[in-house]
Amino acid sequence: MSGVAEKNLLPTGIPEEEGIPSSSILNFIKCLEANHLCMHSVIILRSGKIVSEGYWSPFTVDKKHRMYSTSKSFVSVAIGLMEGEGLLSLDDRVITFFPEKLPLKGVHPYIEKMTIRDLLMMASAHEKTTFKQVDDDDWVRTFFTVPPTHLPGTVFSYDTSATITLTAIIEKVSGMSLLEYMHPRLLTPIGFSEDAYCLKTPLGVSNGGSAIFCTSRDLAKFALTCMQEGNFDGKQLIPADYIKAATSYQIDTTNSTFNYIDNQQGYGYKFWRTRNNGFSLQGMGGQLAVCLPDKDLLIVTTADTQPNPDGLQTILNAIWNEIYPHLSDVPLMSDEKSFRELFEKTSNLSILLPEGQSSSPVIESINGNTYQLTDNPMNITKLRVVFHEGEGILEYENDDGKQQIVFGFGKTIAQKFPVYDSDCIAAAAWKDENTLYINPMIIDDYFVHLRITLCFKDNTVTIVMKKYAERILGEYLGFASGVKI
Repeated sequence: MSGVAEKNLLPTGIPEEEGIPSSSILNFIKCLEANHLCMHSVIILRSGKIVSEGYWSPFTVDKKHRMYSTSKSFVSVAIGLMEGEGLLSLDDRVITFFPEKLPLKGVHPYIEKMTIRDLLMMASAHEKTTFKQVDDDDWVRTFFTVPPTHLPGTVFSYDTSATITLTAIIEKVSGMSLLEYMHPRLLTPIGFSEDAYCLKTPLGVSNGGSAIFCTSRDLAKFALTCMQEGNFDGKQLIPADYIKAATSYQIDTTNSTFNYIDNQQGYGYKFWRTRNNGFSLQGMGGQLAVCLPDKDLLIVTTADTQPNPDGLQTILNAIWNEIYPHLSDVPLMSDEKSFRELFEKTSNLSILLPEGQSSSPVIESINGNTYQLTDNPMNITKLRVVFHEGEGILEYENDDGKQQIVFGFGKTIAQKFPVYDSDCIAAAAWKDENTLYINPMIIDDYFVHLRITLCFKDNTVTIVMKKYAERILGEYLGFASGVKI
């Protein structure tokens, strides 16, 4: 917990008084859970009032959560603030800000043409993120040195290095970090957490492409300000013309790599267009702020849906199917029963647990056994599982030495993940009497789902590990078998 009192609390309301049936919100939450989505939070606002809010334990109202690519929308707004102050123009060529990073052999003409506006629209000269293509800690430099693939300003292509480069422009021109620049102009006036933060690239540029950490309410306040055309509590904080353009259609996304209907509606300046004339801030794993100005509706979620390839679209579908059709432009009749049921539900949410049994007949015969594994991609040489009173410990040896993961049955166990020292929770279930499934989840600077399956047969064990995460835990991926020693 931060211990810092929240400023500029958003007003609250009763769903029916704001034209939303409590039963539709309840069905929305049940739909998310029925689709086995690992949700972390949900906030629903109508007419600027919070009508429902919930957090899946262990997540809480003041938890600073990684917002992944919703961070890109913050970078866009910072560019709009700078344009409003006359510090730059959207038509400025990007190379003019970084002469020291240009290739000595000369700049490719496609690179030379790129403007700030091109980068805002995800219409750079690159097919994909440049710093993932080469081994160079200077992520901004890669934007100018990696060969381009097409003329800028023509087609949409999702490129996080474009957002990193925009962030570097903001920080070079202002002499401040991204959030330092934004706080006095926007974030502090809307009551955004003063201790929100952003991870850095290897050379110290704020990772505005993927790594702002703030609360769900912070995200709601930011998105609400954008939906209100830059106005919050009667104060015009973002230039209205800019935010209108930023959240409007600027470029076609039909041929993007995101093959979902709500990613086919077009793109603004780091904001996605959605169905029903809306726009959204979107981040990997279910970080969402869906803004529907025509209905004065805002829905914020945080989650880790990485194991579910359709997770983000599943959340959006639940909005369109369970909430949107039931909106009313006038207050509804009171529904005390549904309201109480919704309140009870949102007050007792708990993170998704593995499905299965809490015990197995084989526990007695395998408890504490050590298994020697054959050579495997994880470089795990030995493992054993110890069970005791509704909990278990997976002990194993790999290249980093002796490790352990503690897990619960029907509950999660909080701990630090081995070697990485990251906050982690883990739970397990028996899928059948021989198959144990363990699900550690890192909930720290990165969100990671690790799926571990152990199959015990006679005096052998077979293990399968699969991780769902960017960049880390590559050593937890593969198959192995071993025999009891």
